[in-house]
Amino acid sequence: MGRKTTERQITQADLSRWRLIEDFQKRLAQAVLEVGLHPTWTEPGRLLQSADYLSLFLLGLLNPVVQTMRGLCAASRLKRVQKEICSRPVSLGSFSEAQHLLDPTLLAEVFGQLSRDLPRPASAAPNARRWLVQDGSLFEALPRMHWALWRRQGQTQAQVRLHLSLDLSTASPARATITAGKTCERAAWRTQWQRGDAYVGDRYYGEDYQLFGELEEAGVAFVVRLRDQGVIHVEAELPLTEADRQAKVMRSGWVRLGCNARYRSRRLRVVWVQTEKEVLRLVTNLGPEELSAGEVALLYKERWQIELFFRWVKCILGCRHWLAESPRGAALELYLALIAALLLQLYTGRAPNRRLMEMIRWYLVGVASLEELWAAVQPEPAGGRRKKS
Repeated sequence: MGRKTTERQITQADLSRWRLIEDFQKRLAQAVLEVGLHPTWTEPGRLLQSADYLSLFLLGLLNPVVQTMRGLCAASRLKRVQKEICSRPVSLGSFSEAQHLLDPTLLAEVFGQLSRDLPRPASAAPNARRWLVQDGSLFEALPRMHWALWRRQGQTQAQVRLHLSLDLSTASPARATITAGKTCERAAWRTQWQRGDAYVGDRYYGEDYQLFGELEEAGVAFVVRLRDQGVIHVEAELPLTEADRQAKVMRSGWVRLGCNARYRSRRLRVVWVQTEKEVLRLVTNLGPEELSAGEVALLYKERWQIELFFRWVKCILGCRHWLAESPRGAALELYLALIAALLLQLYTGRAPNRRLMEMIRWYLVGVASLEELWAAVQPEPAGGRRKKS
């Protein structure tokens, strides 16, 4: 994940009360009141409760020792786990069955709560746009997850796709949709945007010119990269400032997109940016008075924050092993991964890197002390590493 930090100052007292799963359970209880549960969870004969199941599931993502469903069920027999995570031992059958009885909307509500609670930079202007990066990432599924099978590049593959909107101000996930790999990313994006949003997207989102009209009508601002093969009809050139040229902007102008006049796009602005490897063509529906050509170039450069986040989820958080294999189960797991990311950022004040994540896990398993965790959480001094003690 990126190095952006939130404005909240974390104290050692905060860490001494660190109960990530306890925080999750409180938010889950509130979400249950708003979303509700399947009637089976209230049956007198049911021993495993939804909060126990989801808390144990979350433990599997945060704790490096437990990596399988069988391992989680074995851990549920430990007294400390029963005291802090789940109230009783969990059988393999009960854990496997629970995924079919929970609506992922429940975790989507918890995810939304955490995203809203994450502090925003105090330096942001009150009426400033909230810029989001939109992208999707594929997670390899198992061949027996037949609902995730699709044909890609001439081969049958099993994959789950996470469609994510990442808040650039905090480098944290803001909205998410989980689908089978074959689901179109543009179609999923249509379900995520809201009036007043501002989005940055790569060239996949720039293939459908009609989409730009939908965004405009929905009151959504955007900066999207166009494909190199796209046809651009320039109607008016726009002057460049020295700041624009310093941002490597070559050209800017009002244009219409598309080779066929019947399906040509509405009037938009394109900014040509020279990089070390190629020329980027960035389209936006904002005029230069709202977003200069140089700001367009710098904004698109921040799009890589979402690639870093996907890498963090897969490589550092280690979300690679499926503890649930149904469509609902896969959605529950990925929502829990996003919730874990937000909880960690909320409690450390920044997005944990690999070393900090290792220290957090050493603390959670009782190897590292609170003082050692506190030292690791402290930001590095500007311009260098911490001095050796």
